[in-house]
Amino acid sequence: MPVLPPRNASDPGEPMNLLRVLRHFWTTPLTSRRAFPKVSMQRIAHAVATAEATHSGEIRVAIEGALPWSYLRRRLPSRARAVMLFSKLRVWDTEHNNGVLLYVQLADRAIEIVADRGIAHRVARTEWDAVALHIREHFRRRDLEAGVIAGVQAIGAKLAQYFPLAAGATHANELSNRPTLL
Repeated sequence: MPVLPPRNASDPGEPMNLLRVLRHFWTTPLTSRRAFPKVSMQRIAHAVATAEATHSGEIRVAIEGALPWSYLRRRLPSRARAVMLFSKLRVWDTEHNNGVLLYVQLADRAIEIVADRGIAHRVARTEWDAVALHIREHFRRRDLEAGVIAGVQAIGAKLAQYFPLAAGATHANELSNRPTLL
């Protein structure tokens, strides 16, 4: 299980960031569905299936408009939510411990990549940060779907590098390829 970094809040006694709370309040589930309509979700699922055809790893995508109130109240970063979803979506529960979660949170414009221990030992945090930066470049151009697909492809390339399929083997899909829209 991945280790949580320290909270972003400098002091638990400080008041909540009102702008952040308002951003999360105004980012509704409808915002997420508009940003990622059904056709985008289907294309992302296809990208996951295509990327997984070359390795034994699992890629999950979770997209969330706003953090739950419990995270905002405690001033937790998006990373904490990503780690919780890593567990809840059972990304850790793969045969070779090589599942990777790509978490996109719209209100904070956060992109988190959480990797299970099998792949985390082989890919440095800086490499995952470079993938997130590549996704962010697409997001700046307001091409959210292309950003997520580029991220899936980059994650797939890392998994193929370290967990390639044996000749003649096929990918045993352990987790759903469909992105989760929260």
